[in-house]
Amino acid sequence: MDGPETFTFAPIGVIRTPYKENAPYQPIEHDEGEFVIHVDPRYRDGLDALETFRYLYVLYAIHRLAREPDMDVVPPWAGGKKIGLFASRAPARPNPIGLSVVRLLEIRDNRVYTSGMDVFDGTPLLDLKPYLKDLDAKTDANHGWVEDLEDRDHLMLHIKGIPHDA
Repeated sequence: MDGPETFTFAPIGVIRTPYKENAPYQPIEHDEGEFVIHVDPRYRDGLDALETFRYLYVLYAIHRLAREPDMDVVPPWAGGKKIGLFASRAPARPNPIGLSVVRLLEIRDNRVYTSGMDVFDGTPLLDLKPYLKDLDAKTDANHGWVEDLEDRDHLMLHIKGIPHDA
């Protein structure tokens, strides 16, 4: 590999959610509870004009995960199918960085209120980025290996975190 072999990141804030012990696999937009990103006050000016966007990318440290990554994973909703780690959204990764897309509801001072997030309360915030409609929405995106699963429609409900009858 060329370049540096390690990087150091410092949190720029903390994410507050109602999830103390369990969190969903994906963000649930209309989830119950308050979801607030507390940005360190020294970065408050970096929030200027962010309120003009509807959605945000939230990058965070997956700090409560104790297990090492495995390069082969079996997603819990995929009917036993084994895939490579990088073809999954499994949280145990070589670099424990999480990414969620959430709806921006409001900004008050250094607090960013959002729709539901899939993170534990107290999660360290690494960065915020605006989600840009034409740049970030890829109309030709697909579902990859998920398209080949037998019960694809049912499994998509699990993937999206949509409550449903089994």
